[in-house]
Amino acid sequence: MLRTGFFLALLAVFGITAQAHHGFGTFELNKSVTFTGKLTKIEFINPHSWLYFETTDANGKVMKHRCEMRSAHTLRRSGWSKELFPIGQQVTIDAAPDRADPASCYLNTIKFANGSRMDRYGQYVKAGGEIKEVRGQVNTPSVAKRQARRPSGEPNISGDWAPEQVVMRDPRGTGGGLVPLSQVGERPAETPAAAPRAGTPPAGGAARAGAPPAGGAARAGGPAGRAGGGRGGRGGIELTEAGTAAAAKFTATDNPRFKCETTSILFDWNFDGPVNRITQNKDTIVIQYGQMNLKRTVYMNMKTHPANVKPTRGGHSIGRWEGDVLIVDTVGFLPGQLTAGTPHSDKLHVVERFTLDPKTVLLRREYTADDALFFKGNYTGNDTVGVADVEYTSDTCADKQFIDYSKQQTQK
Repeated sequence: MLRTGFFLALLAVFGITAQAHHGFGTFELNKSVTFTGKLTKIEFINPHSWLYFETTDANGKVMKHRCEMRSAHTLRRSGWSKELFPIGQQVTIDAAPDRADPASCYLNTIKFANGSRMDRYGQYVKAGGEIKEVRGQVNTPSVAKRQARRPSGEPNISGDWAPEQVVMRDPRGTGGGLVPLSQVGERPAETPAAAPRAGTPPAGGAARAGAPPAGGAARAGGPAGRAGGGRGGRGGIELTEAGTAAAAKFTATDNPRFKCETTSILFDWNFDGPVNRITQNKDTIVIQYGQMNLKRTVYMNMKTHPANVKPTRGGHSIGRWEGDVLIVDTVGFLPGQLTAGTPHSDKLHVVERFTLDPKTVLLRREYTADDALFFKGNYTGNDTVGVADVEYTSDTCADKQFIDYSKQQTQK
């Protein structure tokens, strides 16, 4: 969920004006509202999931509502499933209201008739007829039987991979800062809803303003003419005059995620905690992203890129092993966004270096991106993923954040 965190940086840097209709930045995070009503539908989709319910006032008037939740892949890794939300059940919902759309909200907690509850950032398992919170990872992947190398000798990087989830210490998402799931600690005492500190939004896996938790993703900000730096690397680069002009034209609705499109092969690898899959074949390595279902084929039997590559968001990749390091060279990109607000042209060239640590079974990626038209120098960074706690799945994307749900009350 980007709008309450990641785009605060963009609003400041690029002077984006919030839309008059329902859109990011309109949730009143310092307020809390409570609804009691009937659960009508749940959508586990990307980039944001939605919970739908109906309330009935004293005069018998039925009102439709919806609350935004985290992304589908993040919820799935947290133990959430449709089976835990029986349609027609009475529920009580605590949420942050939306000042622009009174029928929309931002979920903090849902309470069920049997006394169970689920908080926005909570990790859960089903225990009997109730739901039990887990302070940490729901599923612990087993790596004991995993082969370190393939029969042909190269490191075995095949399988499902995911970055560590980043959550708030208070699972309601009302404060306490974003931390890796392994550091979440004991559940804090229940306190009234309060506004999160700037830069620590209650967004599902979303980035801190200026510093996404997915290591190596660039900040959406910095001084004019600069793209921000990646955590764990030197992602900050100065833009050329053409790059600066392209960045200045960026608006919130240009964000590829809000159009269910791939942002870039760098950004989508770990933003929002997706589960990705790598499949090693004889002459290719296939990389499937949990974000927007991007699929890349790395050709291991080609030394150069074809002259007639058709530009795509994923580009054309060729690879080779240098010792135990997989080097992937990619060109042939459509113009777009390296990260939201950091533009690139069709001259973008990316080199990735994948290294598997056989002791920790962590897969580290270091990358360098150059773009002679938009960048002065190189954009660099790194990130790390581990064996995934759930299997890779192909998720549905349908961004609905710009819908003014209050206007749907008149629909039959």
